[in-house]
Amino acid sequence: MSLFGVLALQGDFREHLASLNELGKVAIAVRTPEELARVDALIIPGGESSVIDRLSRNYGLAEPIKERIAAGMPTYGSCAGMIMLADRLENPAVARDGAVQQTFGGIDMTVRRNAFGRQVDSFENHLDFNGVNLEAVFIRAPEAIEVGPQVEVISRVPGVEGDAQGRIVAVRQGNLLATSFHPEVSGNAAIHEFFINITRGDA
Repeated sequence: MSLFGVLALQGDFREHLASLNELGKVAIAVRTPEELARVDALIIPGGESSVIDRLSRNYGLAEPIKERIAAGMPTYGSCAGMIMLADRLENPAVARDGAVQQTFGGIDMTVRRNAFGRQVDSFENHLDFNGVNLEAVFIRAPEAIEVGPQVEVISRVPGVEGDAQGRIVAVRQGNLLATSFHPEVSGNAAIHEFFINITRGDA
């Protein structure tokens, strides 16, 4: 049986752990390289991506996570996790000391942070995810503004007038999955089930 890990440095990692447990999966919080080495798949939760970046480097996790992703470890990122899985950021955060935000990378996409506005601009939207209609919760959500040829666009939300395609809010590249929204707070298990199927090679 696969052991799932949820990066637990910051953000809503408890909700992801609960979602996995409700689906009958064994999952642990990951805060150290030793805990990372134990897991077969990883979820990067929503939260503050710049804080996740800084803490992952402080805890010695950034490079091991990058290496595991590059080696094929199934990984799912929601909201801030989507930002952390992007190869490129359009608007990375810049710290007071001038340090520019880094990501773990893995998905050939450019992501715009806070693309849908501030906390007060949070919203819910029905969307199709791999044939499943679900209510998606967007909180200071990012969007993928450019994706490479190996990236599958799974879901979009309506864009500005004249944008017939809509804005990209869910993508997949191989064993990597990312969503702009927070399935762990909506009560819909479709995203976690899809990720579990990815880890089994069934999706």
